[in-house]
Amino acid sequence: MSNRINRNHIQAYSKLEILAKQVVEGFITGLHKSPFHGFSVEFAEHRLYNPGESTRDIDWKLYAKTEKYFVKRYEEETNLRCQIVIDNSASMYFPFDKKVNITNPNKILFSVYAAAAIIEILKRQRDAFGLSIFNDSIDFSSANKSNATHQQLIYSKLEELLENKAPQENTNSNIAEALHQIAEMTHKRSLIIIFSDMFENNENDEAIFDALQHLKHFKHEVILFHVVHNKQEVEFDFQNRPYKFIDSESGEVLKLNPKDIKAEYIKQIKEYNKQLKLKCGQYKIDFVEVDIEKGFNNVLLPYLMKRKKMM
Repeated sequence: MSNRINRNHIQAYSKLEILAKQVVEGFITGLHKSPFHGFSVEFAEHRLYNPGESTRDIDWKLYAKTEKYFVKRYEEETNLRCQIVIDNSASMYFPFDKKVNITNPNKILFSVYAAAAIIEILKRQRDAFGLSIFNDSIDFSSANKSNATHQQLIYSKLEELLENKAPQENTNSNIAEALHQIAEMTHKRSLIIIFSDMFENNENDEAIFDALQHLKHFKHEVILFHVVHNKQEVEFDFQNRPYKFIDSESGEVLKLNPKDIKAEYIKQIKEYNKQLKLKCGQYKIDFVEVDIEKGFNNVLLPYLMKRKKMM
């Protein structure tokens, strides 16, 4: 009996859930001290009263506490469907550091904690959420639900990603195919949040762009969090000495001095990122460049802004 209680206690208050709550609480505190004060995080079930409306649904208890008029929202008004999509390909485990943790994340760890924090906000807003995970194919995909059992299932799947300390060898990301499948599987209009570095061993960038357009074809709202380690993956900031670079997805090995290719690398990566941003702008997809060394606010604030526009 005691063992079962202990297991339930651990499940109900997992490390991931506790840290997600801490991230959200810190973020909310920061919002209330910033120009963005007013985002409805705590009172998702209320909205400000507009003069001329019926006073029938005013929450008088809340008025007694705040001296402001709030109208009770009903569940159908506040419900949002959100599908969180995480790229679990080998490149998402960069930087390949054995000491990876929340203060020194790689891309997959950052994406998992950012997703968990968004789920915490979704739960507070009484919104429905689902999770899809892919690398060379879709490994897991759930429907959108809002109950506690579903939340624990999602956290369990996210925690499985954290248990993978190293990438699977030769797992080639197939972003385009995965996004096409998710577009077909998501039947009701939803907010789709993608965490990906958008690196794929495919010279045909149009395939990825077509998949993003497919999501918009079904009237979904989309946020693409382009998760990168800016210092090394964009600025190519390495010491002036020989390195052995290994493609985490194909296994290809290159031995070279970074300074010999730095200018060309930066040129190509910036051109690709430029095209990605342009296509997202064309398709009305919110493109957010996220440097994993810069913290979670760069994820949570764009999410809240998008949600506010949708409601």
